[in-house]
Amino acid sequence: MASSLAAFRSGGQLPRSRGHELPAHARGAVPLLRPLVPRRRSRRFAAEFSTGGAGTVTGGSRARGGVDVAAVAAILRDARTAEDVENSVKDFLGGCSDQGHLPLQVYTTVIRGLGREKRLDAALAVVEHLKSRGGGCVNQFVYNCLLGAVKNCGEFGRIEDILADMEAQGVTPNIVTLNTLMSIYVQQGKIDDVFKVYADIEDCGLVPTAATYSTVMSAYKKAGDAFGAINFFVKLKEMCEKGELVGKNEDWEQEFVKYEKLVVRVCYMSMRQLLVSGQNPVGEVLKVLFAMDEAGVRPDRRDYERLVWACTGEEHYTIAKELYERIRELNGGDISLSVCNHLIWLMGKAKKWWAALQIYEDLLDKGPKPNTLSYELIMSHFKILLNAAKKRGIWKWGVRLLNKMEEKGLKPGSKEWNTVLLACSRASEASAAVDIFKKMIDHGLKPDIVSYGALLSVLEKGKMYDEALRVWEHMCKVGIKPNLYAYTILVSIYIGKGNHAMVDAVIQEMLSAKIEPTVVTFNAIISACVRNNMAGTAFEWFHRMKMRSIHPNEITYQMVIEALIQDGKPRLAYEMYMRACDQGFELPAKSYDTVMDACKADGSLTDLTTLGPQLVTKVEPIRIESNSSSFSEINDLPISSHYFGNTGMYSSYKYRMAR
Repeated sequence: MASSLAAFRSGGQLPRSRGHELPAHARGAVPLLRPLVPRRRSRRFAAEFSTGGAGTVTGGSRARGGVDVAAVAAILRDARTAEDVENSVKDFLGGCSDQGHLPLQVYTTVIRGLGREKRLDAALAVVEHLKSRGGGCVNQFVYNCLLGAVKNCGEFGRIEDILADMEAQGVTPNIVTLNTLMSIYVQQGKIDDVFKVYADIEDCGLVPTAATYSTVMSAYKKAGDAFGAINFFVKLKEMCEKGELVGKNEDWEQEFVKYEKLVVRVCYMSMRQLLVSGQNPVGEVLKVLFAMDEAGVRPDRRDYERLVWACTGEEHYTIAKELYERIRELNGGDISLSVCNHLIWLMGKAKKWWAALQIYEDLLDKGPKPNTLSYELIMSHFKILLNAAKKRGIWKWGVRLLNKMEEKGLKPGSKEWNTVLLACSRASEASAAVDIFKKMIDHGLKPDIVSYGALLSVLEKGKMYDEALRVWEHMCKVGIKPNLYAYTILVSIYIGKGNHAMVDAVIQEMLSAKIEPTVVTFNAIISACVRNNMAGTAFEWFHRMKMRSIHPNEITYQMVIEALIQDGKPRLAYEMYMRACDQGFELPAKSYDTVMDACKADGSLTDLTTLGPQLVTKVEPIRIESNSSSFSEINDLPISSHYFGNTGMYSSYKYRMAR
């Protein structure tokens, strides 16, 4: 090994700027200080040091051969030159030069303290003073303390000057010097320089210490290199097993606990960065987790839970599930309730309803006990599924969902029962709707206008008009006031019975109750007329709707066209179709085909080319995957909005988590 820092620098490991090249005749005394205007000394600082106050460099310690180090640091705090230091020391020693000098250990302690106080100029002045004394007063320990002061002050531009002066003084760097230098590079973010210095340590004949390895690990942390940190940790373990690490095994066991925590921290920061990067991180994060397993790195519960909180996207479902299973396997399966609630929310956002329910079941079976937020989250999932089943008319799924809710201690309310009733209405399952209506009452729930409206609708669709009228009478008897939807169903019932007088009576009753009929009301009347082969009556109600200044929509035109075809008036049906198109409505392909076929069969001279090309309507098939498990996914149900829709549940969740 070379006897000076020049040999170390010759390998190009310590970058040196061109402006710091020193001529040969000047290397004996390199000025570390830059010319500055002396600043006024702080009496308050001196007082604090003399009394061991809060601002002391050494915490008020009295050390180093009976010398008050705190007092020395206080008087040197504003020193700018070696002469300032010498004069201050003389004053401290009583003004007599024959009393000698302060011990070197006092100066090194003062240098470290001045570094912590961000007084680098004063620390440099102390070193210049030691150099002026001669006799080998500057050594490795002095320069190591000075480099530490530079690190604390963050004035990294001084490093090259200090290294050059160290070389000029013939002081050879030791492992502490290089450790400090590496830590400075880490602080600067010069990761490549850290690894260059580490690679040349053994070439210089130095033995790495625990601090060396910790600094390298910190470099991997700064670079966010999880795999590099893991591989380095594995290499250190292999070296320890082979006895290649200097020191006692007991000491290294304690160090490896620190190293493992550093590796976990590096991996956590890397995985978190992947999760928030916006790209698909699933594969990369799982690779890091599995690499930690192979290396024997064991994160604790808190590390996994912090990573769970970083999972917020739908694509994070796989990672969150893996982390949840790992937490449950640690220490008897203890887990934070807030983390479980977050997972239930995330599974719902990813439309993994069965996984959310599984977590809720674990809370019931393994703990911790679910709270109100847990209940609201899982209930919101069931509501989404029930609404999806309602939209598709999958009433059997709705019944199964209600049964599952009761099985898990969740009490469905009127809204949930009404959702299933509406699914039965959409599917025209009258008997099922009657059964669910009765079960709803048996469970102690009071049907509301939505419940009665759904039951009336399904009975009307099944042409069970008398039963529907009895339901209407019972609804009025129990004091539930009809709304527009209920009145619309009632007029459809009377149309079905052929009682047109009662239809007019219902319209008048609506007006008396200040409920204005809408296009939906007239569409229901016209549709009922068409279903009951009363085409003339349907066309009459179409004119009455226009007399009330109610504008028709697509459904209106569709039903009127069908009524005109039934009544043997294809020419009028054609004109109605063209009128709808002129108003910008897009009628279904069925209406197009009906008009086209009727005009052809009638042999009229209508120019059918004006109808344009045949419309093509895409119909997506209903796909439901089911299995024998307790709860099946319904991934193919059409849920238009994202998780929680516009109900505000997500905002409420974030608010509660913040609290």
